Amino acid sequence: MPKYFGTDGVRAVAGQFPLVEDFITKLGYCALKEIEKQGRAFANRDVIIAEDSRASGREIASYLSKGIRAAGYNVVHIGIAPTPAASFLTQKYKAVCGIVISASHNPAEFNGIKFFSPLGCKINEDLEASIETAIENCSSVPAEKEGTSYSEKGELVDDYIAFLKSTFPKDIDLKDTKIVLDCANGASYKIAPRVFKELGAQVLSLNTLPNGVNINAGCGALHTQGMQDATKDNKAYIGFSFDGDADRLIASDEKGRQLDGDNIIAAAALYLKGKEALKGNKVVLTIMANLGLINFLKANAIEPVLTKVGDKYVFEELEKDDLSIGGETSGHIIFRDISQAGDGILCALQLLAIVKYSGKPASVIKDLWTKYPLKLVPVKVTEKTPLEQVDGFLDYVATMQKAMGEKGRIVIRYSGTEPLLRILVEGEDKALVEETAEKVAQYYKSKASAAV
Repeated sequence: MPKYFGTDGVRAVAGQFPLVEDFITKLGYCALKEIEKQGRAFANRDVIIAEDSRASGREIASYLSKGIRAAGYNVVHIGIAPTPAASFLTQKYKAVCGIVISASHNPAEFNGIKFFSPLGCKINEDLEASIETAIENCSSVPAEKEGTSYSEKGELVDDYIAFLKSTFPKDIDLKDTKIVLDCANGASYKIAPRVFKELGAQVLSLNTLPNGVNINAGCGALHTQGMQDATKDNKAYIGFSFDGDADRLIASDEKGRQLDGDNIIAAAALYLKGKEALKGNKVVLTIMANLGLINFLKANAIEPVLTKVGDKYVFEELEKDDLSIGGETSGHIIFRDISQAGDGILCALQLLAIVKYSGKPASVIKDLWTKYPLKLVPVKVTEKTPLEQVDGFLDYVATMQKAMGEKGRIVIRYSGTEPLLRILVEGEDKALVEETAEKVAQYYKSKASAAV
């Protein structure tokens, strides 16, 4: 059976299968029918939908709405808003589920659809599998049920903004604090500047003119140099870059040096431990976390818990052991005691508070620990052949890992959102790291059908 859900919902080039009208309508219909089967008593029959700034978003929303209303539910569209806004508002208004139309950090031609449970967390793989089965067995979607409705309520985002502001300490004065915000021409383009201005900061905003095709284009969390330069050149206190749907954050210190998810997690974990608020003295990371971070946490009596790549796996691990914080190098960071979802703006607020309380410049975060040199090689693939079926590949990787010893590691995985094999090598010896990464990539290419 086809698998439509990746690590972050259904994603493809808009207008190409599965992001076509028939499938999207069936997805809306079948998802609500499968959620209905779980037997939960809902306070209302509303489904909250948000989208990022891609040109294809509104059309996808209309197709989803037909399926949702055919299943007997109402659609409440909150407009262009961050992914975590949908998570928050789904909880606040006790909606049946939340849906976000976004391809996150991907270019504008892509789009995607991801679902949130009534508790504001991403739906689990079992529910995804049942939705996929239902779609395969669905020959057609009935007409929209009488009595269901579609409404646009962008004003609900004000509740999300109020929530964000409430998470920032009231004893911190931002009156003379200059902050750079790169909104990626995406979902945060209005909200992020408003939040920081209303908290009293001096805000320099970048990339806040979305036109449907410029989301993530040379800006945002994947392209942070412009934000870093602006932070340094304007003598700002700190800089923040969000991705297209604003669920991840990459920052800059006052010197224009990048602070990625690993840097942010290290600072937050150390801060929470100092306040005796780091539950279990554990932090959840993915297997892509830098080895330098892992060793830094251990040296500070904080146990790193490693999980698969994907913020939903981070959340599952946080929930399982009732932990406080976890995230990814890419900037998906979950402060679970505050929110059920990764939230770029919320994370920026928490990081800003941590730096302010330190009484030092943001560079204190960059200088906490030293990253191990790493090399990440993405290899385009035509199909994701199980690695154990690629002739001799895993044995070759094991041999290369043995040569690196305990001070290096090789992590290999297929991307959950793109047709890529990702090869990550890191260790103390930069030359050996780069040589090993290229050799592993070349071996894979020689043995597998890779489009290079």
